[in-house]
Amino acid sequence: MTAMARPAVRGPAIALLYGSALLQGLTLVSFPAAATILKTAGLSDAAFGAIFLPQVAAAVLGALAGGTLSSRIGLFPVLVIALIANAGSQLLLAMATAIAPALLTPCLMIGTALLGLGFGLAGAPFNSLPGRLFPGRGDTALVVAHSSLGAGLALGPLLLQSLMSAGAWRADPLILAGTATLLALLTARARDPMARQAQAMREPVSLTQPALLLPCAIAVLYAFAEGTLSNWIVVYVVQDRGLAQVTASTALSAFWLALVGGRLVASAVVVRIPAVLIWRSLPLGIMVALLLLPHVSGDAQAIMAFGFAGLACSAFFPLSVATVSARFPQAVPFVSSLLTAALMIGVGVGSFIIGGLSGVLGLDRLYLLSVAYPAAILLLMLLDARLTRRKIS
Repeated sequence: MTAMARPAVRGPAIALLYGSALLQGLTLVSFPAAATILKTAGLSDAAFGAIFLPQVAAAVLGALAGGTLSSRIGLFPVLVIALIANAGSQLLLAMATAIAPALLTPCLMIGTALLGLGFGLAGAPFNSLPGRLFPGRGDTALVVAHSSLGAGLALGPLLLQSLMSAGAWRADPLILAGTATLLALLTARARDPMARQAQAMREPVSLTQPALLLPCAIAVLYAFAEGTLSNWIVVYVVQDRGLAQVTASTALSAFWLALVGGRLVASAVVVRIPAVLIWRSLPLGIMVALLLLPHVSGDAQAIMAFGFAGLACSAFFPLSVATVSARFPQAVPFVSSLLTAALMIGVGVGSFIIGGLSGVLGLDRLYLLSVAYPAAILLLMLLDARLTRRKIS
């Protein structure tokens, strides 16, 4: 491929990558953002937590399959399958409250399963393509890709809230389904300009290596914390704090907007500061956020507190991927898929646990207890750093 031809290939590929990441964020937040709609339709707290379990299982299967599929059929074909799964999830969300009440939970579970499958499969393309499309600036490109996903997570609740106010909330998942379908059709024609080079350097990775296992365990614990925060924002603000639905939607968007802002800042800072140093500092902010949330008492405090929580979470996962990818450059799709699977295990299982315990302990107390997650992350990071130094020496 000539130097003149390469930009012609990269341009559409870059646009599709970041556009798909934005769409992924919009779909990923759709079910949590519709919490009050689903609960009004008859979904209990426990059932709301349970609908994320199929998402976990499908995301894990999708992530593990995505790493293998990417090496066989390519990253863009895997992304096409992920987009189609996302489209299906949104169609089921749109029809959920229009069907018989007895079918509400099964319909939502199938929808979240498709959503999880799409997110899991997209892990390999989202985490591998930035480094291939931007050689030499892989860490920055990767964080920007996750920022695009985060932008979707931030904008999603606002879009849904505006359509809810107009009495047309179903237009939201229908628009997302149509957009995902269009992106899938365009992505089916995209090409990976670095596919041959990546295939030539691919090597197997042992799953028993501490350099891989410890970050996976850290990703699970981080996802417990993020899932406790993000999936329950609407329920916490409306039910526990007694604030308005618009405040809850704004708080959810504040969480994701701050997360995006933090990622964008990190994408610039990693050029000068090692990614691993930023990665190891963020759990402290998560601890502070979890300690502050039980003291929220008004609209402004709720929005600011969840905004700070989003900032604390911000770049943690993309920097986790960057850190591990640097250790295994010959197997980026595979290791990034493992981390995606670990993330979804934590988000889904954490949300389910919170759903079962919220009626007994209350979300205030559960937020305080959840400080154990970032504390455990810091301990595992110390062990990881010690093992890394020992290996270098």
